[in-house]
Amino acid sequence: MKRSLITVILIGILCLTGAVVGVGKWAYRQGVAERASESSAQLALYQSYLRGVLEKYEYLPELLANDKRLITFLENPGGRERIEAFNRYLETANAISDAADTYLMDREGLTIAASNWQTPRPFVGRNFSYRPYFQEAMRGKLGRYFALGTTSSQRGYYFAYPVRQGETILGALVMKINIDSVEENWKKQDATFLVTDPDGVIFITTKSNWRYRTLKHLSPQSEKRIVESKRYPDASLKPLFIAKHDQSGGYSLLSIQDEATGIVRTYLHMTANMPHAGWEVQILSDIKGVDRFVIRTIIGISSAMVIAIMIMLLFWQRQQQMSERHRYEEESRRVLEHANEVLESRVATRTHALTESNIKLRQEIIERKKTEAKLRSAREELVHAAKLAALGQMSASITHELNQPLAAIRAYTDNAVHFLQNERQQDAMWNLEQISELTERMAKLGSQLKLFARKESDKAITVALHGCLDGALEILGPSIKKSAAELKVQIVPEDLAVCANNVLLQQVLVNLIGNSLQAVEGQATKRISIKAGIVNDIVELRVMDNGPGIEPQLREIIFEPFVTTKEPGKGLGLGLTITSRIVREMGGSISYEDVGGGACFVVQLQLPDTTHENVDQGTVYR
Repeated sequence: MKRSLITVILIGILCLTGAVVGVGKWAYRQGVAERASESSAQLALYQSYLRGVLEKYEYLPELLANDKRLITFLENPGGRERIEAFNRYLETANAISDAADTYLMDREGLTIAASNWQTPRPFVGRNFSYRPYFQEAMRGKLGRYFALGTTSSQRGYYFAYPVRQGETILGALVMKINIDSVEENWKKQDATFLVTDPDGVIFITTKSNWRYRTLKHLSPQSEKRIVESKRYPDASLKPLFIAKHDQSGGYSLLSIQDEATGIVRTYLHMTANMPHAGWEVQILSDIKGVDRFVIRTIIGISSAMVIAIMIMLLFWQRQQQMSERHRYEEESRRVLEHANEVLESRVATRTHALTESNIKLRQEIIERKKTEAKLRSAREELVHAAKLAALGQMSASITHELNQPLAAIRAYTDNAVHFLQNERQQDAMWNLEQISELTERMAKLGSQLKLFARKESDKAITVALHGCLDGALEILGPSIKKSAAELKVQIVPEDLAVCANNVLLQQVLVNLIGNSLQAVEGQATKRISIKAGIVNDIVELRVMDNGPGIEPQLREIIFEPFVTTKEPGKGLGLGLTITSRIVREMGGSISYEDVGGGACFVVQLQLPDTTHENVDQGTVYR
């Protein structure tokens, strides 16, 4: 009997061992397959992100290279002043495109103009003919190349496009973009992302100590090509220590040893190609979670197998006891009954727990699908709402900013008609000149609104505050006369000037004084005060009125879009938003002060630089 029992136990152990091994392999394959699916989605997202970063700048070099000014400049660079002017042109284009550097090279590879001409180490005068992107551009194609800058030592991706005069290539326009933000934006991901060049060198990675390393040994030809092109100056180009490289269906497993700690980590390795850039985007996902999944699965299956073996042993024991019932009848019955009770209790308990777990799991799956559907719907609605809000705000901004000049044009037109009827030709001609100046101002305002939408503004100059204020008061002349408001102006000193844009500053004054005129409409005595002076080396301009003021709950949000204290139909709530944005663009600030019994807006602007020789007196309408 003992030998039979030992035989059954050995068979059970062998079956359990085989089952555990088989289940472990199956669980490992399943876990790796699921992680591969997740990694594939992350890899596609990262690849799409990289493609978007490059495509944003891909067509800019071709657009700039077709500028006739480049062709003229390459044919006749001229003297120092002409080169400096073209440097400024490239500097402006580089700032607008938000690129790292933009520079122009002649057919010999010599840089003759660059956006970084004022930096300590400019590109002007340097020859980059050894760079592959220049060689590609001189063959009439769009050159692409990633490398460390030999001058700046900064990583960048280069686009180069030929500048042609007919069929002749005169040079190349090169634009360098900074891709450091790519790593910063993906560092918080669980997986490790890396991008390799055609030679297998890692140049973008979320592990900074892997940068300029390789996943395999470089061939002598590749090393020679990298050195000659100065692609990675002073880089070691050493391969990572890969202990094992197992290839499987659609992915591979890499075991990489940390050189500092000696710890070996196994990663799920997947790759995707970016043919246009010549890059290979790769993702390394840690498979620790897979090991935990395998352990949990093995424990679960082992528990089930143990229970099954126990049932088999109990059944066998029962058969043995029945064959010897005469000897052990009473004792065997008691043992068997007790064993059956315990077994039934355990089976019932485990069956009940498994049933409840399956029900909860199904409910969670249903709820998760519903939640994902709601999230997709909400995301689409938010995107649609954001687009509509942007369009509405742009339309409302243009309407609000053109109202004041249109009102002034209407007044001058009525005056001109009156003067012509009374044969006052000279006065009528003066009114028509004012209308022409106002239309020119509206055109400037339109261009400023475009710049406002791009979050930019014209270069600040020295502007006489009195002249700018006179222009604003002339535009608001009909409104001031109609309201019969008492307007006081005090500027100390009289020739006070600020560093600003003349048209934008005049628009700020029109908005603030116009708001004050509307605020004092219901007052018996209407008073508006404009004061300006120098406080702590800052020009401080105050526009005050004796209107009802602004309610406390609105003071914190008064400069936000579509916030207004006016009655419905009398305001869009965009005037102060535009005013605040203009003031910030000019390097200043605007705030609201509670003066008790009225409103006071304080505008702070910079004093002009002493190097400014010319002072813009502003557009003055008389």
